[in-house]
Amino acid sequence: MTEKAGTERSLQHSKKRSWKKWVWDYVVITIACVFYAAGVSLFLDPNSLAPGGVTGIAIILNRITRVETGTLIWLINIPIMALGTWKFGVKFILSTLYCTSLISAVTNLLAPIGALTQDPVVAVLAGSTLMAVSMGMIFKAGATTGGTDIIVKVLRLHFPHLKTGALFLLMDAIIVTASAFVFQNIDRAIYAGLTVFLSSVILDAVLYGRDGAKLIYIISDASDAITARLLEELEIGVTHIQGVGAYSGKEKNVIFCAIRKQLAPKAEAIVREEDPLAFMIVTSASEIYGEGYKSIFSEKL
Repeated sequence: MTEKAGTERSLQHSKKRSWKKWVWDYVVITIACVFYAAGVSLFLDPNSLAPGGVTGIAIILNRITRVETGTLIWLINIPIMALGTWKFGVKFILSTLYCTSLISAVTNLLAPIGALTQDPVVAVLAGSTLMAVSMGMIFKAGATTGGTDIIVKVLRLHFPHLKTGALFLLMDAIIVTASAFVFQNIDRAIYAGLTVFLSSVILDAVLYGRDGAKLIYIISDASDAITARLLEELEIGVTHIQGVGAYSGKEKNVIFCAIRKQLAPKAEAIVREEDPLAFMIVTSASEIYGEGYKSIFSEKL
């Protein structure tokens, strides 16, 4: 087999594998969207629990306007997705449009069933679990549910000193507080706040497991572009290790970085966007000492 024929065969195999992965990703995304909608329609919405984000806003507005919650989710997301398209391009928004449309449609479809439980504690546990697990599945498949995710991303572009977690917390706190006034029930607002907290914890577990941090090694011909985006967008430290390919004899910059687990999917997305053929190793770190982490002089607990 000639080198050219081998290269062509490798490319065909890569395209076939990419196509299969794309189909599988959208199967997963579709199932996850149904789970998400079930959490909203069967547990949270009928029990007047507004779990932050666009979903929480839609549940609140539903009580004011009587427009279906699923429809409101879609309508609220229209200007947000337009903003995302303007800032990040059409490719970024396609999967978000699919997720938002499917979640909205299934939410309306399941709404007539009503609450599966009247117990607010059970509703919180079931609703937050369904939402968090489904969001984890969607994020792992490379998609997003849109909403406040896009707003936070845009705000970070213009105000990089603001922390992502703080922005999410602020928006969710405003929505949960607003629900207390609209529903005129402080207990429901407290349960909604508990839903936000549990969803965050469960989503964290689904995406990252129990590990505290990740170590990432990246070998790519686009190492400069990847490094620049890691430094600018994630504000993490990056180290270049000089390496030589044993077969090709070609010198390469091996990118090495220690990263908090919450940022690992974003780092992987950057690598995927800049070089789909990059070689990347992601491993877990149980303890990291140094700037941004624990002091090297601190005692173990």
